[in-house]
Amino acid sequence: MAPALAFVSAALATVGAATLLAPFARDRSGAREAGGRVARLVKLLAVAGGRLRRRSGAAAPRDLGARIAAAGRPAGLGVRELMAAKLAGALAGAGAGVLVGAAAPGRLGFLVIASSPAAGFLAPDMWLRRLAAERAHSVRRELPGLLDLLRVTVEAGPSLAAALATVGARASGPLAREWSAVAREVSLGVPLSDSLAGLCVRLPLPEVRTLCSAIERATRHGAPLAEALAAQARDARAARRRRIEEEAAKAGPKIQLVVALLLVPSVLLLVAAALAAALLDSGGGVTGIA
Repeated sequence: MAPALAFVSAALATVGAATLLAPFARDRSGAREAGGRVARLVKLLAVAGGRLRRRSGAAAPRDLGARIAAAGRPAGLGVRELMAAKLAGALAGAGAGVLVGAAAPGRLGFLVIASSPAAGFLAPDMWLRRLAAERAHSVRRELPGLLDLLRVTVEAGPSLAAALATVGARASGPLAREWSAVAREVSLGVPLSDSLAGLCVRLPLPEVRTLCSAIERATRHGAPLAEALAAQARDARAARRRRIEEEAAKAGPKIQLVVALLLVPSVLLLVAAALAAALLDSGGGVTGIA
């Protein structure tokens, strides 16, 4: 009983600390390097699981390609490579589950062994979801300023493709890179509508879809694009302000919830484990004397 309580206490404390420190870890300068190491690890798993995928013939989900595009196609991974990484992750998770489950007390070890392959298989999906969320956050943060810059550039008189290329060259971030990609595609002869459709797939955000619709209306019907860009920049700033206020309002209850449900129970379980161990030892001593 005491080892099981201590194991659960350590797990709850680890999850609680990770939840509280996650927002600060995203803001550190080393977060990008850590993401690169994770990408290299997933790519290594993809190489290791390539033969395993060919043997198993596992089919990829239909939306996997769109999720990879929304995450920015990290490390140049495609659908086949990610499926191979998922299979290799399941195999690695099974091996790690056997090692951890052997050290876990009681029936908890069987639970760890049974759930580890599923966790390894789903880990690349969680990684993609996190990358897509961080990419969407970056796009929303830089969207108002880039819209203003694009409006000024369009008012200067160049074509839309040249304006997108100019803004993309002067700025950094995922949105600027995507605008540069659209400009390159249009310069190579790709229709603007097709290039904008690809942009909406790579950045599946309502703000980006609204921008693409405004650009298509301007090019098709001759509507003034500068006014639409100015209005969307104002809306993007207002939406970002509301989002920051909502996140600030939710931060306090989230911290209290993590402390109440994870950190406090971990301390109580640790105390209960110590008391259980003391009671068992005292009971064993009394039995020996009798």
